[in-house]
Amino acid sequence: MTDAPVRQPAVARPAATVLLVRDAPDGMEIFMVVRHHQIEFASGALVFPGGRVEDGDAAIAAAVAPTLPGAAFRIAGIRETFEECGVLLAHDDAGQLVGAERLVALEAAHRQALCAGEKPFAAVLATEALTPIPHAMLPFAHWITPADMPKRFDTHFFLAEAPPDQLAAHDGGESVDSIWIRPGDALAAAEAGTRTVLFPTRKNLERLAGFGRVEEAMAATRERPVVSVQPEIVTLADGTRWLRIPEEAGYGGSLFPVGLRAM
Repeated sequence: MTDAPVRQPAVARPAATVLLVRDAPDGMEIFMVVRHHQIEFASGALVFPGGRVEDGDAAIAAAVAPTLPGAAFRIAGIRETFEECGVLLAHDDAGQLVGAERLVALEAAHRQALCAGEKPFAAVLATEALTPIPHAMLPFAHWITPADMPKRFDTHFFLAEAPPDQLAAHDGGESVDSIWIRPGDALAAAEAGTRTVLFPTRKNLERLAGFGRVEEAMAATRERPVVSVQPEIVTLADGTRWLRIPEEAGYGGSLFPVGLRAM
């Protein structure tokens, strides 16, 4: 009798996620989008904008920040932020951040084609004489989808401050709604069952909920080392099953209820 072949884990695709934050009168807010219900991964969930790293992102990174760690992931984050939010972290030849008036024209000229894959990000930057700002993306977290999942991602999370005069809005394609929300309010909605929030999103919202202002969050993020997290299900001696992540990742423990995996 021949043993059944051991199924190899799916390859984790490189991806970037952006925690776009701003100061508001009642405290720091984060921009989140609702995934389209027909999207295969995290359909209907409240998530941070982001997506996979493309070959063109690596080429841009090599040109603008060849020695910056994780530059391709940061460029992917900038591109995805423009595609999903209409926010562009880039400056012109004079070193000025893209303003609101110019951003409206950029969106009208390029965003739809970029989202549809009809125009590469590099072409948009070249046409408009813009340079992305990868240093504006602060490494915040690194999560790898568990090995038993059929679709896996190797995702780097970045914290970035939203330009004050750029208005964020969902793309209407992969995302069907968007909201600026305080991290604590997003967590409360998840607890109440009015929002679906996946485990990695929940844990990073919990970390952000400890900050009242953007600069406070940015300063702490610059000082904290990023520890990679790949959750795994473990069975304890009493027969209970838990999600385990590294204690040193800084999420308030190492064991969490298995049910949180789908939240």
